[in-house]
Amino acid sequence: MTVHTQIDTTMEDQMANAIRALAMDAVQAANSGHPGAPMGTADIATVLFNRFMKIDPSADKWPDRDRFVMSAGHGSMLVYAINHLLGYDDMGMEQIRNFRQWGYRTAGHPEYGHAKGIEVTTGPLGQGISTAVGMALAERLANARYGDHLVDHYTYVIAGDGCLMEGISHEAIDFAGHHGLGRLIVMWDDNHITIDGDTSVSTSMDQRKRFEAAGWHVQSVDGHDKEAIAAAIEAARAVTDKPSMIACRTIIGFGAPNKQGSHDVHGAPLGAEEVAAAREALGWPHEPFTVPQEIYDAWHKVAARGREARLAWEGRLAANPKREAFEADQSRPDAAALDAAINAYKAKLSDEKPKVATRKASQMALEIVNATLPNTIGGSADLTGSNLTRTSGMKDVTAGDYSGNYVRYGVREHGMAAIMNGIALHGGFVPYGGTFLMFADYARGAIRLSALMGVPVIYVMTHDSIGLGEDGPTHQPVEVLASYRAMPNIRVFRPADAVETAEAWQAALELERTPSMLSLSRQGLPTLRTTHSDTNLTAKGAYVLREANGPRDVTLIGTGSEVEIALAAADKLAAEGIRAAVVSAPCFEAFAEQPEDYRNEVLGEAPRVGVEAAVRQGWDELLGCNGAFVGMTGFGASAPAGTLYEKFGITADAVAAAAKNLI
Repeated sequence: MTVHTQIDTTMEDQMANAIRALAMDAVQAANSGHPGAPMGTADIATVLFNRFMKIDPSADKWPDRDRFVMSAGHGSMLVYAINHLLGYDDMGMEQIRNFRQWGYRTAGHPEYGHAKGIEVTTGPLGQGISTAVGMALAERLANARYGDHLVDHYTYVIAGDGCLMEGISHEAIDFAGHHGLGRLIVMWDDNHITIDGDTSVSTSMDQRKRFEAAGWHVQSVDGHDKEAIAAAIEAARAVTDKPSMIACRTIIGFGAPNKQGSHDVHGAPLGAEEVAAAREALGWPHEPFTVPQEIYDAWHKVAARGREARLAWEGRLAANPKREAFEADQSRPDAAALDAAINAYKAKLSDEKPKVATRKASQMALEIVNATLPNTIGGSADLTGSNLTRTSGMKDVTAGDYSGNYVRYGVREHGMAAIMNGIALHGGFVPYGGTFLMFADYARGAIRLSALMGVPVIYVMTHDSIGLGEDGPTHQPVEVLASYRAMPNIRVFRPADAVETAEAWQAALELERTPSMLSLSRQGLPTLRTTHSDTNLTAKGAYVLREANGPRDVTLIGTGSEVEIALAAADKLAAEGIRAAVVSAPCFEAFAEQPEDYRNEVLGEAPRVGVEAAVRQGWDELLGCNGAFVGMTGFGASAPAGTLYEKFGITADAVAAAAKNLI
């Protein structure tokens, strides 16, 4: 949406100064925060919202709204000031007055879900621009399915020097250019300042040439010349087959006469004297946290324009023959259909008893999932043939043809995770993507944001232990399971066979505010669940796979590929008259949320032995004070998988010996 009516440039100046005033006042009141970025980018943001943005604060989840991402999340007061001025009903002046205070929505960095109008949590630099690439991709995917009448919006980003220095930005910029995401427009806050001082102390990168090399449309403007900014945005919108970067040369802290242009204005209050001087320099005589009504009225026109566009869109939706499908895509996955399909498939597995690697079992389950749910978007970081994330009938997403449902992310694990966050945040699709579990740490920053935001992205992580064999310790993730189990609000599933793998997929897809990580084997594993049950036992986190023949002497607990070892150990113990129950524990986090009575029933009162081809951290809550653990105590090695299990002592004999030592 472009405003073609005459612009009141004097009022637009005051609209920008309102952002500056609220930012410096809020930071001053909090005695904490970053006034420099909001003051420096206020002109860019004002032009963007006043002349272009299509947004309705009264319907903050309207699917066809434009998205705005403040990638330089430390400049959060820009977002809060704009949302207050636009009239979001949860961003009153009390929120601005209590910036960075307990119990208020105005956190130090914008947090998705804390307030309306915040599209993504930003602050870790580079995440915002990278997540925005996913939003822009999702817009094109949806447009290919539903056309311009229902899907026709832009993703706008303000990114700083730090965002472009972060490595993830390279992955995302390259991906966006390759895929021709013409609805993505990035405005670079080119202020030449980092915390350490002028950017020249740490970089000499020509960002314009960098973006051009990646296939972007690039322009340069004075970031305080509103007409130049508007013309550049207009030109960027006219380019349909390339993302656009507008280098906006700005002055950090613009309006603070004694501190602007310096790193001193980046991350500290201006001080009372400089705030007063800024008021005079900007021609802003109003008291702190005071905005004249005529300026509110100007900002409210932006909201009114968006409301008008939204109502027109709703009319088009009501008359569109694809309305039902569109609304279904915007909703959670069809749990009933998924449950019926997975249960029928589980019964087949229990009957046929395949011996397959759980990465293969995952692909088999995905055949069911992708046939049942019409809006899954799969992908892999250049490991499709190893992760087995592509199912029959899937079509690649390519530049100019976004009708596909499989994304080739390239060797960009971190970028992939952020892009999937953006797809999920945009709405309309259920993204999943794969790499080796060892390389989950390349993606950790974005995975952490999945958890922090409560975005149900599904991470398919294969080659999950020393069981991958000869590739050796560089690829054997002995510590990764523990590190992700330690992360709040993520479910780590490590299924033991094809049945548990199918259940893990179902459980992951049914989570509304939690991402999932499927940890899958390279080596073949037998089907252990040979009696069908409609109950999703994996969703319970742990369950008794095989009860002891009589009162328990010991409980053996395994995950993934080591459950088979626990069963073999139980057989050895039984031959000696020792009664061992075997518990499969595919998801520690889900088990911790079960009722206490259920957890006590599963774990029992007998001594416990855990077995997993990984380090012990995180196991003691299951094992208790006197439990034993059979697993890894250091890095792995390069050798065939069977040799590694024997040499590292992860065997049925070792588990049986540990059990006897406890009895």
